[in-house]
Amino acid sequence: MSIRPVLPADHSALIALWQAEPSIRLRPDDAFEPFCAYLARNPGLSVVAEREGQLVGSLMVGHDGRRGYLQHLLVAPAFRGQGLAKAMLDGALARLRELGIHKSHVFVLSDAEPALAFWAAQHGWEARQDIQVFSTRAPCGATL
Repeated sequence: MSIRPVLPADHSALIALWQAEPSIRLRPDDAFEPFCAYLARNPGLSVVAEREGQLVGSLMVGHDGRRGYLQHLLVAPAFRGQGLAKAMLDGALARLRELGIHKSHVFVLSDAEPALAFWAAQHGWEARQDIQVFSTRAPCGATL
């Protein structure tokens, strides 16, 4: 098992991995062009877990210069319980710290029980009760 940076060539395999997980919702931003732009803006931050050439986990990581943002943290069910998600997370936070970013956010769907349990079990992470998230989407025309 290895963890390595995400490459544009990983896109199709990642889409398949994400589509198989009910707790991940794909958006137009996950299409190839925005995916590549995200990787270019955040070089070396996003990672995949790989076993014998098969992608079995992912963590997309970006930042705005002040805060880190984590998306699509996922390990395929057959590979859970081996510490892969924690290893990807710890590596991502270390890379963000190297960039001077010490606070990060993750948005978890309220009905994603396994993801909620994972984040609740992580030392130093807490569910925020003091904020609500509001979102908007400008038309972009991207498709998966």
